[in-house]
Amino acid sequence: MKNKIKISISTLILTILITLICLPSLAFGPSSNTLYDGIDVSSWQRNINFADVKNAGIEIVYMKSSEGSSYIDPYFETNYRNAKANDLKVGFYHYVTARTTEQARTQATFFAKVISGKEPDCRLAMDFENFGNLSINQVNEISRVFLETLQSLTNKEVLIYSNAYSARAIFSSSLTNYPLWVANYGVSEPGDNGKWSTWVGWQYTDTGRINGISGYVDRDYFTDGVLLSTTTPIPEPETSNNNDSNNNVTNVYTVKSGDTLSEIAMNFGTTVSNILSLNPSITNPNLIYPGQNITINSSNLVETNTNVTYIVKSGDTLSKIAKEYNTTVSNLVRLNNISNPNLIYPGQIININNSNTIENGQNSCGKITYTIKRGDTLSKIAKEYNTSVNKLVMLNNISNPNLIYTGDIILISNCS
Repeated sequence: MKNKIKISISTLILTILITLICLPSLAFGPSSNTLYDGIDVSSWQRNINFADVKNAGIEIVYMKSSEGSSYIDPYFETNYRNAKANDLKVGFYHYVTARTTEQARTQATFFAKVISGKEPDCRLAMDFENFGNLSINQVNEISRVFLETLQSLTNKEVLIYSNAYSARAIFSSSLTNYPLWVANYGVSEPGDNGKWSTWVGWQYTDTGRINGISGYVDRDYFTDGVLLSTTTPIPEPETSNNNDSNNNVTNVYTVKSGDTLSEIAMNFGTTVSNILSLNPSITNPNLIYPGQNITINSSNLVETNTNVTYIVKSGDTLSKIAKEYNTTVSNLVRLNNISNPNLIYPGQIININNSNTIENGQNSCGKITYTIKRGDTLSKIAKEYNTSVNKLVMLNNISNPNLIYTGDIILISNCS
């Protein structure tokens, strides 16, 4: 009898072990076995040869279309047209800067308007990664409103782009009905976040190389889960007059002693060129007077002048931080009184003012950006783009025209 009991227990243990071994893995993996090689791009990559990209084996290209409620990526139309011409599957993403649910609706509507008439192959992506002082509940409510509004306006499926940390610690499980495109670098597979059971996109590096693109590019793997059920054109969204009026606010500013036009433009999230166009009485942009009234149209103003802080990590550089937050090395140096831009320390807290990003107002009169290379001078850049050093100084709030930084991105106006 005892022998029979021992055999039964041994059999039970063996059965349990076999069952556990045969159970499917619960690891955080792709949503399907089919993987597509992909990249995601923006104006940072400048001119792209999509024929070479296609020949290099890339199948899906996600491209930045817009940011906030007024900025359109200057390379969006070109990227879309050329990627489609080379038979690549395309997707669009919008960089969210909303700090309220009302701003989330406005930004979703703007995104839908920018991509209307286009025929994407992939789900529309929400890129919401810099949260400022928002609480976790606020982040999730803004995300929910943005995603619901976008899906309702476009009749297209959507997804969430997030780094691995935010997927684990910030975004709520209530959002897991939207698929996840996760960024997680230097690992063999994305880390489990305890919420999403699978991923439809994995951005595995931000320093990828590919034929057809000069410099670094984000590299991705995508599954069938990013593909749309239909690729019909996106309809034009209906916009209310209330939204339009909220996005076009005219201010009258009285000049104080010590003011400059570039500082005033920065504070109102606009450009010197826009101020000059509204104030024809200003014949010399370097000559304004205390007590003078200046009209400012903040239609290109990002919703909030959010001061964000960033804690420096090992391996960070100011140019890398500037790129991530859509600002410039010059702004970071000025805001933080940094004496040596090549010397920052892990644990150091950097103030970042998102109200003066290089992209604000860029769409308003066809401006372009330029990435400074080693050996560049403002006079050389001005000559190349048929502009003046003074104009570049004013547009970019450069305090010392003889001091510019490799990797910095400056705004160049081609309006005149």
